[in-house]
Amino acid sequence: MADWFAISMRWIVLVGLVVSLGLAEQIKWEIVWLLIILVGWNLGMTAFAGMNTRLKFHRPISMAVDMILTGAFFVVQGGLNGPAFWAVVLPIINGAIFYELWGALIAAILISMLLIITTAGSQGNLSLAIAVGFGFYVLAFLFGLLGHSLIFHIRRNRQLWYDSEDRKHRVQTERLRALYELTSTLAATLSYKRVLDSALEMGASALNPNPGDAAMDQLVAAVLLFKGGRLKVGASRRFTNADKNLDFDGSEGVLKRLFDEGEPLLIDSINRDPELGRIIALRNCPSSYNFPLRSGFNVYGALLFAHPSQKFFTADRREILDIISHQAVIAIQNARLYQDLVEEKERMIEVHEEARKKLARDLHDGPTQSVSAIAMRIDLARRMITRDVSAASDELAKLEQLAQRTTKEIRHMLFTLRPLILESQGLTAALKAMADKLNETYDQKVTIQVDERVATQLEMGKQGVIFYIVEEAVNNARKHAHANAIGVRLQSMDSAMAMLEIADDGVGFDVKNVMQGYDNRASSSLGMTNLRERTELVNGLLQIDSAPGQGTRVQVYIPLTEEAAERLHTLQKQ
Repeated sequence: MADWFAISMRWIVLVGLVVSLGLAEQIKWEIVWLLIILVGWNLGMTAFAGMNTRLKFHRPISMAVDMILTGAFFVVQGGLNGPAFWAVVLPIINGAIFYELWGALIAAILISMLLIITTAGSQGNLSLAIAVGFGFYVLAFLFGLLGHSLIFHIRRNRQLWYDSEDRKHRVQTERLRALYELTSTLAATLSYKRVLDSALEMGASALNPNPGDAAMDQLVAAVLLFKGGRLKVGASRRFTNADKNLDFDGSEGVLKRLFDEGEPLLIDSINRDPELGRIIALRNCPSSYNFPLRSGFNVYGALLFAHPSQKFFTADRREILDIISHQAVIAIQNARLYQDLVEEKERMIEVHEEARKKLARDLHDGPTQSVSAIAMRIDLARRMITRDVSAASDELAKLEQLAQRTTKEIRHMLFTLRPLILESQGLTAALKAMADKLNETYDQKVTIQVDERVATQLEMGKQGVIFYIVEEAVNNARKHAHANAIGVRLQSMDSAMAMLEIADDGVGFDVKNVMQGYDNRASSSLGMTNLRERTELVNGLLQIDSAPGQGTRVQVYIPLTEEAAERLHTLQKQ
C-alpha cells in the first residue's frame, strides 16, 4: 500500500513538472532526459508493485533515487529561480510515506543543504534559500504527521482484515470439525436416540462454533418422527416437558408443505402455524428452517430449527443445516435398517418357534393319536386271538388301515416340511403334488391352476415362499373352514405383477375380528400371521375377503420387478 501511494505521488509530481515547465516555456533537452529517467523509474516501481515484488533495501533505494533525480532536476531547471523548484518536495512526501515523520525530516534536511549549497554557489539570495528551507521543514513536519496517520490506518485495516480472515478461517475450521464429528458420530452409532440427539447438538455447534454465544442459547430444535401414523417428538432442544409430549397429524400447515414438496422450507411465521404453533418453545421464535427426513418413498419425519431473530438463518447457515439434514436422514435410515434387522431376527425366532409348536400340534393331533390307537388295538387283537379268531382278523385289518393312514399323514408332514419336488421340478409340480397328497391323505379336493409364464419369472426363493403361502391357506381352509372344494390359481395381471388366489367354499369368518387377533398376536390368528409375514417376504400385498357362511378368498399380489414393488408399496401405504 505504501509503495502504491509513493508511485501515485511521483505521477502527480511528474504531471505538475511538465505543466510548470510548459507554462514557463523552459523545456530543455537536459530537463527532458531527466523527466524521461524519472518516468522510467516510476514505471519500474509500478511493475514491481504490480507483481507484489520488492527490491532488497527497497525503501532506502526508493528514497535515494527520488532524492538524486529531483535534486538534479532542481539544479538543471535553475534552482530557486526555476519554475519547478518545488519538485524537491517529492522526497519529503515519499519519506513521510515510507518512514513517517523521521523520513520526512531527514529528506527536508538534505534538501535544505542542497538548496543552501546551490544558492551559495550561484551567489544567489541566501536569506531566501534559508526561508525556503525552513518552509520545507514545516512541510516535512506536516507530511510526517499525515504519513503517520496514513500508515497507522493502513496497518490497522490490515490487522483487522487479518483478524477477520483468521476468525472466518477458525469458524470454517470449527464448522468443518463439527460436521466431521457429526458424520463420524452418526456413522458410528445405530442407536436411534443417539442419532437424533447428535443431529441436534452437532447441528447447533456447526451453526456457530463460538462457545457461549448468546444467540445460540436461543436456538430451538427438534426431530419429529412418524410413529403409529403420527408425528412424535424424537429429540428436542429447549422444548418444555409439555412440548415433548405433543404429537401431530402432519396434514396441514408447514408439515404438510414439507412432506408434499419434499424440500427444505424457510418460514418466518412458524409460531402461527396451525399445528406447530402449539409448541410453547416456538412462540418466541418466528423464524425457522425445516427439513423433511425422507429417502425415496420412505418418510421418517421432519427436522426443525427455529430462532427469535428473523436474520439468523443466513445462506451459510442454511447450507450447513442442509448437510446436517442429509446426514441425519442417512443415519436414521441406517438405524431403522438395523432396528428392522433386529425385529426381523426376533420375528424369525418367533416363526421358528411357531413352526416347532405347529409341528408338535400336528404330530399330537395326527400321528401320535394314531400310534396310540394302534397300540391299544394291537393289545385288543392279542386278547381276541384266543377267544374269537374271526373278530381278531377283522381288528387286524382295521389296524392295517389305520397304520397306512398314519403313514400317509407322516409323509404329508415331511413333504410340507421340505418339498424336494419344488427344488427338482418347480412350483407347479410341487403344488400339484401337494394337492394329490391332500386328496390321498384327507380326501380333500384341491384344484391347481398355474400360469407357467409367471412361474418361470419367479426365483426359487420366491417359489418356496409361495408354496408355503398356499400350504398355509389350504390347511386353514381344510381344518377351520371345513371346505369341500379349494381352488388355487397363480396368474399374471400384467408384465410386472402376478396374483396368487386361494378360494374355498367353507364356512367363512369375520375378517375384522381375526385381524384384531393378528394385531394382538392372539393364538387364534396364527394362520393369518403366517400368511401376512410370508407375503412380506416376497414384497407382496395380502388381501382377504370372507364373511360367515360365504367362503374365503385369499389374494396375494406379487411384484415381479423392483418398479412394481415400489408401486405396490406406495399403494399399500395409501
